[in-house]
Amino acid sequence: MTETTHEASTDLVTLPGTPLSDAVVNLIQSVEVRSVFNHSIRTYLFARLVAGRLALTVGRDYDDDLLFAACAMHDIGVASDGPHKQRFEVEGADRAAAFLVERGLPAADAEQVWQAIALHTSPGIAERRGTLCVLVREGVALDFGGPLGADHVDAVTDEQAATLHTTYPRLDMVRSLTDAIVAQAAKHPKNAPRYAIPGELLREREEFGRTRLEHACRSSRWGN
Repeated sequence: MTETTHEASTDLVTLPGTPLSDAVVNLIQSVEVRSVFNHSIRTYLFARLVAGRLALTVGRDYDDDLLFAACAMHDIGVASDGPHKQRFEVEGADRAAAFLVERGLPAADAEQVWQAIALHTSPGIAERRGTLCVLVREGVALDFGGPLGADHVDAVTDEQAATLHTTYPRLDMVRSLTDAIVAQAAKHPKNAPRYAIPGELLREREEFGRTRLEHACRSSRWGN
């Protein structure tokens, strides 16, 4: 590997390294299984690639710390230590916003992160709620490799994908994340509203033993 290629690979997987991003990493490492943690970090790394494709610039178009916080905490609603009394997207958004406010961020910034997390399973809505919502939604979709929307799957080269997946392996992410969402959804009717993602995943698991998402991801670009 040439020095230039090595530097590019390093840049590709470099995290912000700020006090806030380090605090976020410490939080999610302590409450998420490794496959979901890796998915959350890859979501941020993929979101940065989408930002570049859309000619969005850090500082001008979005705040990198907020992007990292929203991506890294977007699935914290299925964390093992959560109250599990709301659908996981909202529970995660509430927890993430509270975490940011406790660390001195303005309420307006916390609200941006709240919306990005709460809406990340809402295609057609997230894309109309600002740049942060767009990038989180697209980062999540890109990490699923196609089934959640394939607008930017070709924004990632095979070499880039290999670097991301070597650094943060998938570890059967789709199954383990679905397991966590279904387990959280099954705890209370409010957690699984009909036609919302958690409600549908729970219903499909109960009726068919496997969700359509899991089936679709088997033939996606990254697999399960």
